[in-house]
Amino acid sequence: MKDELYRPASPFRRALLAAALLPLTLSSGAQSLRWPGQAQTAPAPAPSAMPARTNYATPGRALAPASSFDVRQFEAMAQQLVAGQRVPGLAMAIVQNGRVLSARGYGITDTRAAEPVDAHTVFRLASLSKGFAGTMTGMLVNEGALRWDSKLTDFLPGFRLLDPYAAQRVTIADVLSHRIGLTHNTYDRDLEANADYPNLVQRLAYAPLTCPPGSCYSYQNIAFSLIGDVVFAATGSFYGQAVDRRLFKPLGMNDASVGLDGILASPRWARPHVRAGGGWTSLTPKPTYYRVAPAAGVNASAADMAQWLIAQTGHRPDVLPAPLLATLHSPLVPTPGETRASKWRRERVFSAGYGLGWRVYDYAGRRLVFHGGAVQGYRGVIALLPERDLGIALLWNSDSSLPSGLLPTVLDSAIGLPKQRWLDVDVVDDMMLSESTTSPGADSSQSSARPN
Repeated sequence: MKDELYRPASPFRRALLAAALLPLTLSSGAQSLRWPGQAQTAPAPAPSAMPARTNYATPGRALAPASSFDVRQFEAMAQQLVAGQRVPGLAMAIVQNGRVLSARGYGITDTRAAEPVDAHTVFRLASLSKGFAGTMTGMLVNEGALRWDSKLTDFLPGFRLLDPYAAQRVTIADVLSHRIGLTHNTYDRDLEANADYPNLVQRLAYAPLTCPPGSCYSYQNIAFSLIGDVVFAATGSFYGQAVDRRLFKPLGMNDASVGLDGILASPRWARPHVRAGGGWTSLTPKPTYYRVAPAAGVNASAADMAQWLIAQTGHRPDVLPAPLLATLHSPLVPTPGETRASKWRRERVFSAGYGLGWRVYDYAGRRLVFHGGAVQGYRGVIALLPERDLGIALLWNSDSSLPSGLLPTVLDSAIGLPKQRWLDVDVVDDMMLSESTTSPGADSSQSSARPN
């Protein structure tokens, strides 16, 4: 199957790809994201609505949150979400300027055997895991163990696609930005039907292709998780071990783990819940998406996510240097469908793209780095707002979409946008909040940017 059989890239897509030519500091110099056949040139300007890069953790550059930004209100809203088990349990982390403003749990871990969710209760992250995969790979690029434009077959010589020529062209960056050329969510249904990962990887050789590698976006879980095999080939360490040693431990993510065994071994973890009989019923976590760990295998608590947000907003340069973050958080391919994915996105997101394990939005004229995640009984969102040096993570243990409205509520407040009812809860009156020095929720964490 030759290139002329594919649909050509649009001018906007080519412009967005050109905007991704970002320098990444390596031990021996700087590498630009440069694609096959493309001459090395100076970075092209990005579309005006989505700047090519953002400076992280530069003193004095970030704006303070608007005066309407009140963490106590957000904590009260989170408490209201679990009242009457509208959702069973919820965890929220908010950081700003390298400090933890809130890291708490709300509600219960299990409707059958209720225990309170606290800052150290572990949840499944589902596709929020993809940011860890991109970051882990970027660390290896930073060390010179591989390159963003390294061919996948350099590390996985047995990799096959329906078009052998296409298989030889796939790069590491293509895998992490969902640009292999496969159809949307290839073989996810087979994974959900209990097929094993190695078998599904072999079957990619027979999967239909929609475009040449690097030229279009199509979200993947099985193909995305090939990056775990690359990590093993490059380091000799299994993916989960590498993430634990290189990310969890240095960042002080002491509750975090990878895989089903990891969450089951946690001292306190939130069970997944689905609707049943007019209420919620808890389940045993399904193992299926744990088999694709880079795509969906990380588990973490609110305390963990606070440290992850601090690192991703540039306040742990000892682990994640700013040039690496700028590369991870830059769009490589447009994803216009994201602007229609939910009410808040339809009204706030003007353009959307995908980087290296992260989505990148123009949120009301500001860059927003984002990802959402969902597997049976768990949901989550994570967002970084560089303009305000702000990070937010929400995790909950049910199929409800209700808590997702808390994210744009926090973002709008930080920016100072007019209030909009994104969340179906009654906001607690400011006077009531000011009368109490203790915010609702369990086990608050207030700490400096760097763990002890």
